[in-house]
Amino acid sequence: MHLDVIDMHAFYSSRLGQTAAAALQREVRAIWPNLSGYSVLGLGYATPFLTPFLGEAIRVVGAMPARQGVIYWPAGGAALTMLVDEVELPLPDAAFDRVLVAHYLETSEHIRPALREIWRILAPGGKLLLIAPNRNSLWARRESTPFGHGRPFSRLQLTSLLRDAMFTPECWRGALHMPPLLLPLFSGRGGGREIFGSSFLPRLAGVHLVEARKQIYAPIPAVEAAGRRRQRSPVLRPVPTGPATARFCRAAGTGPAPQISSRRPESD
Repeated sequence: MHLDVIDMHAFYSSRLGQTAAAALQREVRAIWPNLSGYSVLGLGYATPFLTPFLGEAIRVVGAMPARQGVIYWPAGGAALTMLVDEVELPLPDAAFDRVLVAHYLETSEHIRPALREIWRILAPGGKLLLIAPNRNSLWARRESTPFGHGRPFSRLQLTSLLRDAMFTPECWRGALHMPPLLLPLFSGRGGGREIFGSSFLPRLAGVHLVEARKQIYAPIPAVEAAGRRRQRSPVLRPVPTGPATARFCRAAGTGPAPQISSRRPESD
C-alpha cells in the first residue's frame, strides 16, 4: 500500500530525509546533468528531486497516485502537481521526454500496467529514471523511512520488469550507502561517504537508480506483410465443386477452374 503523502513530506522535512534527498539529488544530476529543452514528469513522490529542473526544463509536472494523496508543490509558485490513477494516467501519448519515478513502483499493486502507462506517455527515444529500494540494504528494513515500505527489488528483478515493459536499462547507480541513522558520524551531506560506498560497497546501496530507454519496434508494412503471405503455399488444395469456388480458385491461382456452362439443361 502507498504511504500517505503527509508522512512522505514529514520524512523529507527531517534531518535524515534532507540528507537522503541531497544524496539522491546528486545521483539524479549525475545521470541527467542538463535537461534544457526537455519536458519532465515526476511520478510517485518525486518532488524532492524535481526542484533543480524547474528553471531548466521547458515543463515540469509532478503526478501522485490517488492512494498516496497529493501535496501542493512548489511552495510559493503555481501548483505543478496533480492526482492520478497509476494505470490510467490523464496524459496524452508521447507527452514527456523524461519521467522520474520515486516512491512509486515498490507500493504499486499493478506494476506491469503502471510501467506500460509510463511507456505510453514517453516520447520516442524518451528515458525513464527509476528510484527503487534495494532489497539488500538496511534502508529497506527501516520502516521509519519511506524506503522500508512496500517491496524492495534486486537489480535482476528491476531488469526483468523493465524489459517486459519494453524498456532497455542503460545506466545503473546506487545511493544511500550510509545507514538510516541520525548519528553525528552519518549526519550532514555525506558526499564523501557516498563516493566511498559506491566504489567499495555498491551492492549495499539503499536504493537503485536505473535509467532506461523506451524501446520502439518498427512495424512491418502492410504491403510487405501481404507479399509474405502470398508466398506461402497451402499443403492441401481444395477441389472446386461449384461456381463460387471456381471464381475463388481463379482469383487465388490455386488451380484450373472447371468449365461452367451458362446454358440451361434441355428439358426432356
